[in-house]
Amino acid sequence: MTEVRCREVQHFTSPWLWAFLLFIAGLAWWGAVQQLVLGIPFGNKPASDEGVAIITLIFGILFPLFFVIMNLTVEVRDDGIYYRFFPFHLVFRAVPWEKIKDVEACTYRPFVEFGGWGIRWGGPKQRAYSTGGNRGVRVYCRDGKMVLLGSRDPEALVAAVNAKMR
Repeated sequence: MTEVRCREVQHFTSPWLWAFLLFIAGLAWWGAVQQLVLGIPFGNKPASDEGVAIITLIFGILFPLFFVIMNLTVEVRDDGIYYRFFPFHLVFRAVPWEKIKDVEACTYRPFVEFGGWGIRWGGPKQRAYSTGGNRGVRVYCRDGKMVLLGSRDPEALVAAVNAKMR
């Protein structure tokens, strides 16, 4: 494995996202306690006790846990730029130096250009990986593709790339 020159790990940190996730989880737990512990059916058409337990498992535990473990890792290594959007990418994806035409730190419009955050497509040759914010690094490839990697400090990533490419 090559040496890592610069590394950034990002998580979803939007207060609005976490408020929504906690609301959904809280509602699932409230329904579970009301129906399974207190014996009061939850809602006008209550699910079975097994259904409530499954809903609580999915929306009260697994769904929030999924967002806790989800992260974007970007690394500048001796042989290229590596990125992984865990758990969707179990291994790093690489853009080797010889395929890179240019890189630039940028401010972008996540919803207008890519439809939001996460793994997004902005066109046939454009892909974005981000967890929030509106800053990132655009990686322009020699084959016409562009990859946008969200970053809290895009200038540091570009400086590390330029130090290796020059």
